[in-house]
Amino acid sequence: MAKHEGTTNVKVFKDHGPAGFAAFVAFVGAFVYFARDAQDFVAYFNAFVNALVWPGILLYNILSTLKV
Repeated sequence: MAKHEGTTNVKVFKDHGPAGFAAFVAFVGAFVYFARDAQDFVAYFNAFVNALVWPGILLYNILSTLKV
């Protein structure tokens, strides 16, 4: 394999830090909410999945309510 000489450009995105932090805090809060009554691994796994997908379900319900 030939080695290419020269410079390479790397893009670093620093613009979405606060939004990413807010999304992470919302995910942790949702996980705690769903996992508070969990008794076994399957219940914790379901809480994890619910914490991942609840924004999409919420948005779907809002948009279906607004649909005329």
